[in-house]
Amino acid sequence: MFSGRSRSARATLNILIVSQYFWPENFRINDVALGLREKGHAVTVLTGQPNYPGGRFFPGYGLVAKAEEQYEGIRILRVPLIPRGNGGSLRLIANFCSFALSACLLGPWRCRGSYDVILVFEPSPVTVGIPAIVLKKLKGTPILFWVQDLWPESLSATGATESKWILRRVESLVRRIYHHCDKILVQSEAFRDPIERLGVKREDIAYFPNSAEAFYRPVTLEGEASEHATLPQGFRVMFGGNIGKAQGFETIVDAAELLKGQTDIHWIIVGDGRMFSWVRHEVQKRGLGRTVHLLGRFPAEEMPRYFALADALLVTLRNQPIFSLTIPAKVQSYLACGKPIIAALDGEGARVIQEAGAGLTARPEDSRALADTVLAMYRTPAEARMMMGRNGRTYFETHFERGLLLDRLDRWMTDVKGASAACAS
Repeated sequence: MFSGRSRSARATLNILIVSQYFWPENFRINDVALGLREKGHAVTVLTGQPNYPGGRFFPGYGLVAKAEEQYEGIRILRVPLIPRGNGGSLRLIANFCSFALSACLLGPWRCRGSYDVILVFEPSPVTVGIPAIVLKKLKGTPILFWVQDLWPESLSATGATESKWILRRVESLVRRIYHHCDKILVQSEAFRDPIERLGVKREDIAYFPNSAEAFYRPVTLEGEASEHATLPQGFRVMFGGNIGKAQGFETIVDAAELLKGQTDIHWIIVGDGRMFSWVRHEVQKRGLGRTVHLLGRFPAEEMPRYFALADALLVTLRNQPIFSLTIPAKVQSYLACGKPIIAALDGEGARVIQEAGAGLTARPEDSRALADTVLAMYRTPAEARMMMGRNGRTYFETHFERGLLLDRLDRWMTDVKGASAACAS
């Protein structure tokens, strides 16, 4: 949850969050919603039935199950969608479009009453903006659109489509969605230029990076903690999070194979995703079972306990221009936990880690460079690694601290509400 800062004198707001994903799915919008609620605002979330990342409805949920529920004082309104299944292209299209359609048709009826602002959370898909625009037209409510992924760039970068015709159509859709928003929030400063090229005025774009939940912090585990037994002895390089196409797991597996003879270096993968089965198959096929360990997925709240037992935390992305513009959300989580970072990134993500003095970076999708960087971290004295971790934590508190960011969001929401009311009068 957001840390306790004194509430300002600003008026409380009635906020509607539109997000295809929400609790019990693990996304940063959960903590933002909690923080807004803690500041005294009334928060309602229009979302879908939870099915990420496994592709199946969570236990107790279904097409129409739990259409309304409460979470820590937040009202959740759910609409039907087609679950993402195995994450194939056709199934993802059905997943994205079914939420957008359901939210457009049912959202105005479910979200009765008036709201001061609408906050849209857009990791992917961008189509989450369509129901928000419908609600804006019906209610006259201004929209703040929080961009986590750039579309259409992310479609080609992840291999979803290479069709120029489709990409042009998606770009036209994105341009229209942005046009109807009152303020565009970007998780990376490098997103400004691509969004401005789609017709958004620079003064309507604001930098709003991800933070990390309060449980992401340095942790010291007790000697009898069960996590000790789940990890091998040796130098532990740990990846935590989504195992997907964007993360470039081919590079990780190739680098692990290059260091196969370094049996004291262990690659710990904690998470799940579309590429999990592929990674497991490759580990078996290449005989990497002694040094690559797939632990599966754990609740986010438990991750800092595993991070505490890592010697370095690993973040990777594919070598695509779009990914050089982004800051992977796990970077903030890693920095908050005060551990040294190995990053196979370039662009904004690498800049943050280098600027913080929080770790070592390598070129993306270069398995030899990643292997050499892991070796360099392995040979770095323990005290120097500890200093990297401390640097990262300090940088997090200066640039990504949740209370600081929440105050910024609160101010923008109040300003957008006031500007909308002035235009309407």
